[in-house]
Amino acid sequence: MAGDMMSVLNLNERAWKIADDLAARADELRLSVQMLPSRARVIDAGIDVRGGYGAGIGLAELCMGGLGHIRFAQLEIGGSAMPGIEVWTDHPAVSCMASQYAGWALSVGKYFAMASGPLRAHARVEKELFEKLDYAETAARGVLVLEGRAIPSEEAVALVAQKASLQPSQLTFAIAPTASLAGGVQVVARVLETGMHKMEVLGFDVRRVVSGIGTAPLPTLAKNDLRAIGRTNDCILYGGQTSFVIDGTDEELADLAAKMPASSSSDYGTPFYETFKRYDGDFYKIDKLLFSPAEVWLTSATTGKTFHGGLLNPEVLRRSLLEG
Repeated sequence: MAGDMMSVLNLNERAWKIADDLAARADELRLSVQMLPSRARVIDAGIDVRGGYGAGIGLAELCMGGLGHIRFAQLEIGGSAMPGIEVWTDHPAVSCMASQYAGWALSVGKYFAMASGPLRAHARVEKELFEKLDYAETAARGVLVLEGRAIPSEEAVALVAQKASLQPSQLTFAIAPTASLAGGVQVVARVLETGMHKMEVLGFDVRRVVSGIGTAPLPTLAKNDLRAIGRTNDCILYGGQTSFVIDGTDEELADLAAKMPASSSSDYGTPFYETFKRYDGDFYKIDKLLFSPAEVWLTSATTGKTFHGGLLNPEVLRRSLLEG
């Protein structure tokens, strides 16, 4: 199964329909929709408007190319009820890695934002990753989700259009800062994607993952983006729970369950904001094995046996969410 080219799932068309719905409900969701001079469409979910939880669900759905199912849920962590989010998909490699993963660093002139969404599967700027996934789309129009504080410049739009071989009028951008209600939701909705990416880092073929479901608590609203990056990461590292069904042997999954959780990292145990400061703000000095859900369950689709790894850490989570 993993060796076959994945079926094309039309992520961009699915996402475009979601974007149209968000635009039609802009007042309800506290969004703004603007057409740039180039005719590219931009949906703002938290820069010049308030945005909100509903907008965050919409952004997360865009990120997953319409193949992720996302809802709010009440979670119990450390004996306390917490508001959270639940995500599931039956197409984890495509929806999480070919779409949701923020693998495109959009940098041109003074503009920078991390880009997610289904246009990545069309433009395939990340050649090595898409070769591993063996997935590609040829789309007539596309959607890109940005995490940042500035509406994309015309220079950035032109670069995306050039990389995707599309006209700006065939592009929709959706954007929210990390320190916004919508931005916080869309980041913690990456709890499955974070687990998938950890598998990929460990050398496991993510195309063998059949289905996944996960939960993570919602972050409290932070005063700035750096604090928000800390809180959203901590919601996954210390409060994220995931369950995957995988085409794999018991031996493979036992090994994976031991290595996957965030607690397997040497940088585990303190709020992410403190870890970031300890490395003088250099993201790339942080142990890459840290970025994973707190707790995982892995079930073999062949044998039916389930393997568990990791644990929730309510103490560090509360410390992060209640900090100044």
